[in-house]
Amino acid sequence: MQIQINSDRNIQADERLAEFVRDTLKNKLERFSDHITRIEVHLSDENSHTKQDGNDKRCLLEARLQGMEPMAVTEHAAEVGQAVTGAADKMQRKLSSVIGKLRDKQSRSVSPDFSEPEAAEPEQG
Repeated sequence: MQIQINSDRNIQADERLAEFVRDTLKNKLERFSDHITRIEVHLSDENSHTKQDGNDKRCLLEARLQGMEPMAVTEHAAEVGQAVTGAADKMQRKLSSVIGKLRDKQSRSVSPDFSEPEAAEPEQG
């Protein structure tokens, strides 16, 4: 699972932040690594230095899965770390749902129908 981190000029993306992002995503999304080819992380400060409070840090995660369209989630928070963790949680739930539905669909299409045939009602005469 390849992780690509991008940030705007208002987020200081040093190695410590990159390591935090990689560790968080690996911990939350490791069980989906067979399906994920790449995760793109986009970090931004939506109003930079004009406002000091509020949920202005944004983390957009885009997961690229084999044979599927990319999936994206966004989380806003007061701190970059909170935004990353929140987005990772959202992506975990989304991937769990999507991959679970795929597995259900595949298992229904390949498993034989073992249900009992309906018994004919006895004729009344």
